[in-house]
Amino acid sequence: LVRLVESGGGSVQAGGSLRLSCAASGYTYASYCMGWFRQAPGKGREWVAAIYTVVGNTVYADSVEGRFTISQDNAKNKLYLQMNNLKPEDTAMYYCAAKMYGGSCGANYNYWGRGTQVTVSS
Repeated sequence: LVRLVESGGGSVQAGGSLRLSCAASGYTYASYCMGWFRQAPGKGREWVAAIYTVVGNTVYADSVEGRFTISQDNAKNKLYLQMNNLKPEDTAMYYCAAKMYGGSCGANYNYWGRGTQVTVSS
């Protein structure tokens, strides 16, 4: 089992920055990908970014490319999402997730956190 707990959300003005953290416990060493997703009110869950945990390669959704950076600290079992130049359309609940098997890191995650709210005002 894998347990994920997000933190770091909050309210910021457009153009501001936030850093989300995800504390992972359990069999995280066996994960294939770690990722961030978000869900805005009235919308479906959207993949934001992912990192291949062994090789460290990162991938991003077009909507956040160049503004968000995903990273991991394996020693601390933590995943991060640095979010810069935030826009009102980034407002959402942000979720950390772990994928235990191969394939695309954009979908089919096995474990989820409960989320942390990010609100960006114009």
